[in-house]
Amino acid sequence: MTTNFEIKLKRSNKIYHQGENLVGVVSFDCKHESRHEGISLAVDGSVKMQFSSKNVGIIDAFYNSVKPVPLINYSVEIAKSGTLPAGKTEIAFELPLRPKGNKTLYETYHGVFITVQYVLRCEVKRSMLNKDLSKCVEFMIESERNDNEPAGIEDRPISFTITPESLQNVKDKRKVPSFSVNGKLNNTVCKLTDPFTGELVIEQCDVPIRSVELQLVRVETCGCAEGYARDATEIQNIQIGDGDICRGVSIPIYMIFPRLFTCPTLITSNFKIEFEINVVVIFEDNHLITENFSIKLVRF
Repeated sequence: MTTNFEIKLKRSNKIYHQGENLVGVVSFDCKHESRHEGISLAVDGSVKMQFSSKNVGIIDAFYNSVKPVPLINYSVEIAKSGTLPAGKTEIAFELPLRPKGNKTLYETYHGVFITVQYVLRCEVKRSMLNKDLSKCVEFMIESERNDNEPAGIEDRPISFTITPESLQNVKDKRKVPSFSVNGKLNNTVCKLTDPFTGELVIEQCDVPIRSVELQLVRVETCGCAEGYARDATEIQNIQIGDGDICRGVSIPIYMIFPRLFTCPTLITSNFKIEFEINVVVIFEDNHLITENFSIKLVRF
């Protein structure tokens, strides 16, 4: 007997907040009457961490200490054992999104070494001769505005100048071509729903320029009492200047923060999720200069 089913959430964007209810239906489409031994729904949310290969040396020291952090986990039975009639059947559900104990439902985030994920799973139990059926759907959690928080965030712009003298980790600065780059980042405390903006000016450069780029970087830290692993990986790279651009001309900086791959800056006792911006100027001979800025991401 063939039984097809899917989980349909009421909200098409699948975005919810802590304390709300997860509302929807489980829709079954059976060609024939189908016997089952019970239908259940499970809500699961956790923070999962892993380590990069470069940290193999310290994994043994605290492998057993860094485990997935459960945020929400429970199951409910929505139908006792019985039969599903031929045709379409819908079973409605409404499940509260309340964390375990004193936990907080952190925002959904898909990183390289840290993942915060929420899943709704439906399981149809069947007799021993038939394999159980299972389907799952991911939903997103976003932090909700706290009435005690201020109405807005204070802008924290930053101006910068990049010259050969300002470069770090350069052994022989005499081999670096003469250049001067000025710029401004309009805000280093950034709302996720607003674009990241600023401007950059190549005041002077003795060698041709091939490209000017803006990199968004995530810095993920997993750790415990025995040690920690910190890894920085690129989220996205956008080109804001192509070729040997004119000197003294203002180049606008404009970047949209990607969904799922970013979240509000998060610092806990077990892990950290932080973000940085790199301004990169690539010369025609493929040598490059980079200026790094730490930024804080917020929801409101």
